[in-house]
Amino acid sequence: MQKLLIKNGTIINVENGESFIGVIEIEGNKIKNIFNQSEALPEGIETMDAQGKYIIPGLIDMHCHINERYAPHFVASGVTTVRNAAGNVLLLQNLMQKPDDAPTPRVYASDRMIDGTQGQWGPTSYSNFVTDNPEEARKEVRRQVEVGANFIKLYGWIKRDVMAAAVDEAKKFNMEVACDLMNSEELTAFDAAELGVTWIEHASGFAQEMYKGWNPLVDQKEWSHIDWENPDQAKIKELCEKMLAHNVKLCPTMVVFDQSIKYPDYWSPKNNVIESFNTINNLIEEWKKNITHIDSIKTRTAVINNLTKTIAKTYYDMGGTVVAGTDTPALIFTYAGMALHRELELFVEIGFTELEALQAATVNAAKSINLTDIGTIQEGKMADLIILSNNPLKNIQHTQDIELIVKGGKVYNQEEILSNVPSEEDFNQSIQAFMERWEAVSVD
Repeated sequence: MQKLLIKNGTIINVENGESFIGVIEIEGNKIKNIFNQSEALPEGIETMDAQGKYIIPGLIDMHCHINERYAPHFVASGVTTVRNAAGNVLLLQNLMQKPDDAPTPRVYASDRMIDGTQGQWGPTSYSNFVTDNPEEARKEVRRQVEVGANFIKLYGWIKRDVMAAAVDEAKKFNMEVACDLMNSEELTAFDAAELGVTWIEHASGFAQEMYKGWNPLVDQKEWSHIDWENPDQAKIKELCEKMLAHNVKLCPTMVVFDQSIKYPDYWSPKNNVIESFNTINNLIEEWKKNITHIDSIKTRTAVINNLTKTIAKTYYDMGGTVVAGTDTPALIFTYAGMALHRELELFVEIGFTELEALQAATVNAAKSINLTDIGTIQEGKMADLIILSNNPLKNIQHTQDIELIVKGGKVYNQEEILSNVPSEEDFNQSIQAFMERWEAVSVD
């Protein structure tokens, strides 16, 4: 069994912000012991010197859409776990079954989203299930449980009775339900909360509750009286109080709106992870297509940018659960892995402390989905670590100053991880093979 000592590094306790120079003993994929620097250390174990470095837990992206083509980019960015918010569990099986020390993130996933007619992403397919029938929704929830989904994802055109049925069925299996109501014309975030939905993705549906009749698809000129730049704090607080009573959890994904609103002055630092990501041609082309509609995106979708930020801070200050996610690779320039670092910057920009921002992508994220073996640096936990050259508690941007990543006890530098990015040809072949299998056995 592989053993490793990491000594002389400053270990950051993300639960309370305390730090100390110590030694981490790793055995296999777990943290076996944590020593103070003055304690006698075990002999005969490979040792790595992290003097002058800072050690934090691996980060968790709580809302993304991953595939094998860019999975290594997450780990190269220090993101060792992702919550995949809609896709196909069977398509992700290879990633989900990787060993703990693989250079790809561990995946906590929902299966295909359950939407209403006509389906925002088209008719029923491998990635979405379209129905207005409550019993069909129940059947789909049961199917998703059987194939190994970790939670259920509902989408914005779902009908009220279908949402109620899906939530009720999910509860029978102790499954949490998330929803994206971004384009909802009928339901609001509060409707979802009353029906038992646990997760509100993107803080979506809040605007529909605050401004009844508004949604991104209506004529926005009719809603020009809304001051989106200066959200109504009183309305937000009132709604957050109602949501808190239902123990709703938020993943605001501020970066996905912020990148669009700021275009062409969007966030895009120069580093080897982003340089590698920019070679993924199909995604870059998709972003370029979206840029041709950037004015519409700004006025219809990303218009809730400041509202979302205010909701996130208000809800957190009131004691609500708010975690960090990115919606990678949605809209434009939501770089796999790296976008989470921008999300942490946005947390700090809206008033979170550096520690609170870190918690939103580590300990609080793990607790929010009951993953007990990640999120902190503790004995018995998974050995997922990021070794940084500067202190992120002094400046959250230092989470990007990555020296090394430890994934499931194995030490990597970024170049080693990025060398595992599959070619476009290999990825396309695997997708084609999946589609052939899906078409042969799919259940509508």
